[in-house]
Amino acid sequence: MRIKTSLVAIFLVVLVLFECEIAFLANVTYDGRALVIDGKRRVLQSGSIHYPRTTPDMWPEIIRKSKEGGLDVIETYVFWNYHEPEKGKYYFEGRFDLVKFVKTVQEAGLFVHLRIGPYACAEWNYGGFPMWLHLIPGIQFRTTNELFKNEMKSFLSKIVDLMKEKDLFASQGGPIILAQWAAETAINLNTSVPWVMCQQQDAPDPVINTCNGFYCDQFTPNSPTKPKMWTENYTGWFLAFGYAIPFRPAQDLAFAVARFFETGGTFQNYYMYFGGTNFGRTAGGPLIATSYDYDAPLDEYGFVRQPKWGHLRDLHTAIKQCEEYLVSSEPVRQDLGINLEAHIYFKGSKCAAFLANYDSSSDANVTFKGKSYFLPAWSVSILPDCKNVIFNTAKVTSHRNVVHSTTVSDFSQSEWSWYKETVGVWGNNSFVESGLLEQINTTKDISDFLWYTTSIHCDGSINANKDGQTAYMLIESLGHAALVFVNKKLVAFGYGYHDNASFGIKEKISLKEGNNTLDVLSMMIGLQNYGPWFDIQGAGLLSVVLADFGDKEEDLTSDEWTYQVGLEGEFLGLFDISLANSSLWTHGKATPVNQSLIWYKTTFLAPEGNAPLVLDLASMGKGQAWINGQSIGRYWPAYLSPSTGCTENCDYRGTYDSSKCLRNCGQPTQTLYYFPRTWLHPGKNLLVLHEELGGDPSKISLKTRTSEQVCGIVSEVDPPPVDNWTPDSEFTSGSPEIRLTCEKGWHISAINYASYGTPRGDCGTFTKGSCHADMLLRVQQACIGRDGCSISVSSEKLGDPCPGIIKSLAIEAVCSV
Repeated sequence: MRIKTSLVAIFLVVLVLFECEIAFLANVTYDGRALVIDGKRRVLQSGSIHYPRTTPDMWPEIIRKSKEGGLDVIETYVFWNYHEPEKGKYYFEGRFDLVKFVKTVQEAGLFVHLRIGPYACAEWNYGGFPMWLHLIPGIQFRTTNELFKNEMKSFLSKIVDLMKEKDLFASQGGPIILAQWAAETAINLNTSVPWVMCQQQDAPDPVINTCNGFYCDQFTPNSPTKPKMWTENYTGWFLAFGYAIPFRPAQDLAFAVARFFETGGTFQNYYMYFGGTNFGRTAGGPLIATSYDYDAPLDEYGFVRQPKWGHLRDLHTAIKQCEEYLVSSEPVRQDLGINLEAHIYFKGSKCAAFLANYDSSSDANVTFKGKSYFLPAWSVSILPDCKNVIFNTAKVTSHRNVVHSTTVSDFSQSEWSWYKETVGVWGNNSFVESGLLEQINTTKDISDFLWYTTSIHCDGSINANKDGQTAYMLIESLGHAALVFVNKKLVAFGYGYHDNASFGIKEKISLKEGNNTLDVLSMMIGLQNYGPWFDIQGAGLLSVVLADFGDKEEDLTSDEWTYQVGLEGEFLGLFDISLANSSLWTHGKATPVNQSLIWYKTTFLAPEGNAPLVLDLASMGKGQAWINGQSIGRYWPAYLSPSTGCTENCDYRGTYDSSKCLRNCGQPTQTLYYFPRTWLHPGKNLLVLHEELGGDPSKISLKTRTSEQVCGIVSEVDPPPVDNWTPDSEFTSGSPEIRLTCEKGWHISAINYASYGTPRGDCGTFTKGSCHADMLLRVQQACIGRDGCSISVSSEKLGDPCPGIIKSLAIEAVCSV
């Protein structure tokens, strides 16, 4: 993600090129209306897909669905820290095969916006900066610091040279039309093309400044010679441990997009169109969850999310019908009333229009060009001929889907092995320092963990009270979480949250006469990826104080501490397949449960089929999971979201923000953890868990998505499908339709409900109204066994069970493999 860029002298820009499926040089310019490609102004829809957040085998299908959804451009960041994990050593394999991803987009016939950065944000660990960069003495990120600029230029040149070598820039016949980097570097590389900068109002000519946010209709470029562009339109919001699940209604997202194009926009990008998964330790911080679903039009597993995907597809089709008008003139605004307006685009004597009601509660009837139009609150109607409404953002006619998962195996009868992690110092690479060290500079991010160990000598002076040898342990930490052990026994657990990772622990402890050991395991949950000077924000313990019930305190902060980076199990590589049969593991019938710092191992057979697989880890506390040595990511089901603030039916009307629409209050932030089928082998597969707090591995299960409910409800007075409209024709001559579609390779296996009349309810809860005609048999005959079907909604086609009443057709179907 996105929001604010830093105010720095290094300009983040976009290189504008052009895609062509055959090799020829494209002339790209811009004017105040749009990007001009080979002399033609273009209206472009774009969507963010980050190649490492899924696997190469999934790229073609995700891109195909994006194209079917009406996108012209695929946007991705380039993640420096994984492409150059060590200075001068580059990696472009597997999920990080950038060339293959760009070529896959090209094969689908779409453009590419390559955001080389070097800063990504994106809820990605450290904003995409490699840790070795941070460790260069005297460096300052995202400033005119020469050390930073030199390293940045080296990486950017590497990526540009790689793209040139593979002929992937549009001027070479490749797909890349947009690429983001530092302006000074772009100039030095002799790229004679337009550039753009997001969130930088003072972007100098010829750089095009652009908008990021939930709404960009009121954005204006800083020069009338520059087009209005929207580089990050948030389809939802990211998920953080300890928070409820955010979602953004399809009607509001469509409203924001329509308003942008209504008011002069010609390029917009959805962040995210497909979010995917933060595998391994790629999640940024603090406390960003493993799922990066983002409530995007394509969900974490690559499935179409309805009605959002379909509603936006129809919107894109409607806007495309207006393209020749949008690029031919500036919009002419017409006042239609309070919070009501029209914007008209002319081409010669013909025009296209957008009618908007931006009131958050009141519907309205308006008169435009002598005709009356109904405008629901918080909606935009699109009229590609200034007469017929072919799309309204508040009217969702796309079907809805409800996912069903099936348990394909559980681990209750599995043979588990375990390894108990050593508390405190475990290796000869530990070291001693006076005072509390900052964690990131100490671990260099090779591990989430740092042990702080010291000795407490107790002579009774601070513990002379009626309870005997007791004291309060007071710990302040910069974050993100910590386990506290006294004499090797767990006494406390503390943690922060995403918006404030700092936390304190106050715990009553018992000490014995003489020496006592204090071991604190400080845990990071993703390096900071956003904010002013985020690269120098610290982690780890800040102070440790012992206090009794009186006034006496003993400050241990400046004492001598022994440090151990990482866990013993990490050092041994217990997650690796090569140690699956190692004698390090303990076997037995009574698997230990609800214990902290314990590793678990078992095997399982790969389920049949190709449906997505998830581990249900609701019975576990906090930790990390591996399949055949590949890290699924961090899990933390024990961290519950707040119990209030959620709604399943959020009112789309009115300004949206990331806390407006929430689900799963009082529940774990995430219990289902996705992993790709390509990680599995024939026969037995290895599952390893490292549990930090305590859980029961015998209660976890493996689930797969085997079916989904698809539902639709369309009224006989709704407009017909957008793609039925043609210029110079009366759009109202067609009939509205319900269109049901299944995922590729799936089919409609059942029709659970079909009624024509006045049905009530929503997907999964439809009931008969006072007017009802049973359509079950008719719909079954039209749809069963097919991957999709459409039913015209009109009394002429379906009969008329109640003349004089406006009727709707409601269908509830099941798609399955």
